[in-house]
Amino acid sequence: MNISKLIVFIAALHGATGVALAAAASHGPDKIPLLGTASQFLMIHAACGIALAAYLGAITLNGRALIGIIISMQLGVSLFSVDLISRAYLEGRLFPFAAPLGGGLTLVAWIALALWSLLNIRQKII
Repeated sequence: MNISKLIVFIAALHGATGVALAAAASHGPDKIPLLGTASQFLMIHAACGIALAAYLGAITLNGRALIGIIISMQLGVSLFSVDLISRAYLEGRLFPFAAPLGGGLTLVAWIALALWSLLNIRQKII
C-alpha cells in the first residue's frame, strides 16, 4: 500500500468536510467574519496546492488528472475568497453566485482528490 496516497485521501476528506462546514457556519446565526474565512481558505489551500504540486513531481501515473484537480481547487478557492474580499472592501459581489460557485468547485476538487488517491493507492511511486 502506498502510504502517501492514503494520507492524501484522508487529507482530501478533511478538506471537503472543512469546506462544507465553513459554508454551513457562514449561513448560520453567528456568521464567521468574511475576511477571516477568505484568509483561512487562501492560506490552507495555498499550502495544499504547493504540497500537491510537489507530490505531483514525484509521480508519473495519472498526472493529468491530478493537475486538473489542483487547478480546480485553486480556481475554486480564488473565486470564493475574492468574492468575500469584494464584499468586505467594495461592498459588492465579484459577480452573482461567485462564492457558491467557487466553494462548490473547491468541494468537488477535494472529493476528486480523495477519489484519485483511493484509485491510485496501491500504485508505487517511482
